[in-house]
Amino acid sequence: MISSIFEKTKPVNFIILLVFLFLFYWSVQFYLFDLSMSNVEIAPSIGILTILLFSVFIVDFVVKRNKLTSTNSFAILFFTLLFVVFPETLGDNNAIFTSFFLLLAMRRLLSIKSLKNIKLKIFDASLWICISSVFYEWALLYLLLVFAAIYIYEPKNIRNWLVIISVGFCFFMILYGILVLLDKPNFILEHYDFAIHYDAIFPIKWWTSLKMTLYALFNMALAFSAFVHLSKSGVGKVIVMRLIAFSFVIGLVVNVLVTSENNNAVMITFFPSVIFIVNYLESIKKPKFLELILVSSILIPIIVFVVKL
Repeated sequence: MISSIFEKTKPVNFIILLVFLFLFYWSVQFYLFDLSMSNVEIAPSIGILTILLFSVFIVDFVVKRNKLTSTNSFAILFFTLLFVVFPETLGDNNAIFTSFFLLLAMRRLLSIKSLKNIKLKIFDASLWICISSVFYEWALLYLLLVFAAIYIYEPKNIRNWLVIISVGFCFFMILYGILVLLDKPNFILEHYDFAIHYDAIFPIKWWTSLKMTLYALFNMALAFSAFVHLSKSGVGKVIVMRLIAFSFVIGLVVNVLVTSENNNAVMITFFPSVIFIVNYLESIKKPKFLELILVSSILIPIIVFVVKL
């Protein structure tokens, strides 16, 4: 039944998932983080929630535009379910904003494969990554993904490499001008210190560490399966999948580097994880087995979350 609903792209799928994510977000705030009604700042919370919900549409757009999966709604389904698996990430507003701008960067970066307006796409992707670094300075590591895309698609054109330098200059000038107006000129030096907080990284919480380890291994296995499955689909899809896999690795590194008591950046790995999951599901030929996996994927995270509460 579930597979029959999400195997097609219907407006009702968006309604179901957006309503669920809306309710789940507030459940996490009130029950997991013990936030009271008197402590809720309505306007900022609505703004953050809007960004979160809009991220679902971006994921769907990027997946369909770049034909990363077949025509279905599995991508947005599992993007939503990953929030149930990692509910603590909804308490990190920086993660929500960083993830949103990185999705916009991926939208432009993956479209480079058309070999049209390459410089403009490099500029846009690099700029979105720079903007995401305002929330997590280590997000600048995603510029490595831009370098990888240039190296793959058009490495001999020196102007492609110079575009990234021009983006850095433009971003710095715009950011500094805004900071001067806000009377916070020291933000750049204080924020972009690229400090590694060893005291936050090395204390191991067994449940969190186990969950992240299993999550990383699970995605590595799915990525391997996806590469095997796509090896017969042509070089183009394999190259795109390599970029997505690289983005997942960078996301894991960034998540470790920004780890602290109040930060949880695992959300930035949700998009590549979703691509791996859906590509595996599409390789399943038995409808009953597919239905079993979908039901388990929905029920198990919800049950674990309720028990944790």
